[in-house]
Amino acid sequence: MTVWTTKRRAKNRYDLTAKLYDRLYAEEQEAKYKVAFQKLSNAPHGLVLDLGCGSGLLFKHLKGKAQSVVGVDLSRNLLLKAKQEAARNNVFLVQADADHLPFFGSLFGVLFAFTVLQNMPKPVETLKETRRVLKPEAHIVVSGLKKAFPLERFKRILKKAGFQHVSLTPDDSLKCYIAVASQK
Repeated sequence: MTVWTTKRRAKNRYDLTAKLYDRLYAEEQEAKYKVAFQKLSNAPHGLVLDLGCGSGLLFKHLKGKAQSVVGVDLSRNLLLKAKQEAARNNVFLVQADADHLPFFGSLFGVLFAFTVLQNMPKPVETLKETRRVLKPEAHIVVSGLKKAFPLERFKRILKKAGFQHVSLTPDDSLKCYIAVASQK
């Protein structure tokens, strides 16, 4: 299976389920956000990237904390659903592939990537691309689906991508691991 075939399948799946997305995933996503914000040492500020923003569930949690937020997703239908949340929360939406982000390097102060890596054929390469758009002192908050990534594999992926100082939350109530990492 080619890289694009894998991505196209994920895109099509999310395009088809966009109307049901919040009913299917909101509760789990909210639980992830709660754990993530407890782990972040400082509130997100400056320019924040929500990679794989889906229907925009994270946007309201960033309101008043970040200078600006950019939401990126490959699914057009999810972005259309996110449009209302984006307008209420000063968020800019971009349809893009997480492996080829249309941004200059060293731009974002914090990057959130919830429910992204398990949809990517080469998660290490995806994370390397996220590093490119992060400022040197920036943090990334990323989830790793437990059934897709056993804990040690998830740690190796983060390390191979060049992230240091990883704070990992193995929360039994979540289907994912939540990692907060920095480049230095």
